[in-house]
Amino acid sequence: MKIYRVIGLMSGTSLDGIDAALLQTDGEGHIVREAFLTVPYDEGLRAEIRGCFGKTAEQAREVELALTVAHAEAVRQLLETTQAGEVDLIGFHGQTISHAPALGHTCQIGDGALLAAMTGIKVVNDFRTADVRAGGQGAPLVPVYHQALGSKLDKPVVFLNIGGVANVTYVGRNGELIAFDTGPGNALIDDWMLKKIGHKFDAGGKISLSGRVDEAVLGQLLGHPFFASPVPKSLDRNDFVSQAWEHLSVADGAATLAAFTVQSIVKAAQHFPEPPKQWVVAGGGRHNQFLMRQLQQHTHVPVLSIDALGLDGDAIEAEAFAYLAVRSIKGLPISFPSTTGVPQPMTGGRLYP
Repeated sequence: MKIYRVIGLMSGTSLDGIDAALLQTDGEGHIVREAFLTVPYDEGLRAEIRGCFGKTAEQAREVELALTVAHAEAVRQLLETTQAGEVDLIGFHGQTISHAPALGHTCQIGDGALLAAMTGIKVVNDFRTADVRAGGQGAPLVPVYHQALGSKLDKPVVFLNIGGVANVTYVGRNGELIAFDTGPGNALIDDWMLKKIGHKFDAGGKISLSGRVDEAVLGQLLGHPFFASPVPKSLDRNDFVSQAWEHLSVADGAATLAAFTVQSIVKAAQHFPEPPKQWVVAGGGRHNQFLMRQLQQHTHVPVLSIDALGLDGDAIEAEAFAYLAVRSIKGLPISFPSTTGVPQPMTGGRLYP
């Protein structure tokens, strides 16, 4: 059984920066975490990426080159910080700029060939396209990694990732998977904070906690047709952009958008075969006390940060794409009918030597 040393690179819809994780894995049950770091986007690149949302890969080509160079620098910093020896592979997610699986389309910018050339390491990227072309949602792809992480946990258990978009992985008593995007994560709150007071996010949920939820606006948001659609399903970070909350104060807007995130997650539980025994939360949203307190209140079972399990909640998605890269080169499935709606379990990704 070959064990690979792999770097996973993830740049999410929250636009915080590049997460880089170093993992030893066989793409199955063997997982050893070696290192993790985040390299924030500089303000110029962050603004350029925002300007690419909704565009085609061709229209975003110049930004794609700058993004790829930034990822190469993240690899360099990770290797320098850890003084790691030989690395076999990089799993390179890229930056999602548009995602419309109903139209047979998803786009993550990031030049795999260029990254391989700049780092001298084999690269696997383009993880989502094959799934979407086969009729799947192309997301979420982390569930098979959650399944591996949850192998020793009391089940059923739900892994909840609150990034720009929120998604869940339900791991049943026998390891069966159900996964889908639940609705907004941090993206609406982050965009609101940036627009109103120039903050990148609501640190600790303090502003949300100081506000009052506007029930009329919340009810309007929860009437979105996404919530009535069957699972599995996935989202683009901008699918809920609206003017509905523009009249609210900064604090009330933050509280209402945070409540929207919570209620959309709570709605997700109707799709589980039986109630989970616990919710394990990863992603930046686990630091938001409004979200965590409200989730605890509404789910009636333990809701804990994934860090409480000895894992790094910021590293999970980067680790997952390291794990998926190994599964890709071994021809193992990375998406399943119950996670993306693809007709049959299938692998994905493109290898650049």
